Amino acid sequence: MNSEPTPAGDSPFRSASEARDSAPQFVLPLVVRIERSAPPARTDALETSARAVLVILSDERSVGDGVWAQAMRDWQDARIRKVVRRARGAEWRRAQELPGITVTGKSAEVRVFPPVPLDGWPKELAKLQVSGTDLDDPEPPLAAGPGEPVLWLNPDLDMSAGKAMAQTGHAAQLAWWELPDAERDAWRAAGFPLAVRTADPARWQALTESGLPLVRDAGFTEIAPGSCTVVADHPALRRAPGA
Repeated sequence: MNSEPTPAGDSPFRSASEARDSAPQFVLPLVVRIERSAPPARTDALETSARAVLVILSDERSVGDGVWAQAMRDWQDARIRKVVRRARGAEWRRAQELPGITVTGKSAEVRVFPPVPLDGWPKELAKLQVSGTDLDDPEPPLAAGPGEPVLWLNPDLDMSAGKAMAQTGHAAQLAWWELPDAERDAWRAAGFPLAVRTADPARWQALTESGLPLVRDAGFTEIAPGSCTVVADHPALRRAPGA
């Protein structure tokens, strides 16, 4: 589930080869709980994974002199990678014992962990499955609420749930980076409300040209390199016409 988000302008998410490619590579692990008898709804899992990324980015342990701060800096100094794995039963209980944060949605549970070296996963996480993570929505998602940030999925791409979870996490991170401090604080205080929806084709074209944060995939898994996967539509980032 590795990808490279690419916002406009200078960014550590740029896809061009540069010095950060030679830096030690780190990955942000996310584990979604998928019990055979009660799997989460797909959209809820995508939304919960996006919130999990925002929660760890804003956690006091991830900034300043926090215990996770150096790992977060090392991760962001290299290529930004996220990998989603799935767990159930005893696997999930073991994952809960490792340092991290569990974020709960309506039906989904996602645990996010501080970044680890690309080839240095904890054994409890390394054995978890990464491929084949797919989920369904029992009912079509309702329309997003007024003023609610929306992460819009490309309607032309067929991604597994695990892949899409990584992509929505990237999009949430781009929005977080571009927001002013006051808007970040307000979003965090509200509990990071957001919706994940699939855009209709006409809307998708307009979104990709809107100047909003746009994720382009690095092409490591499932889809072609450079594919546009998600647009992060946060109200505070919308450009006024002619701006």
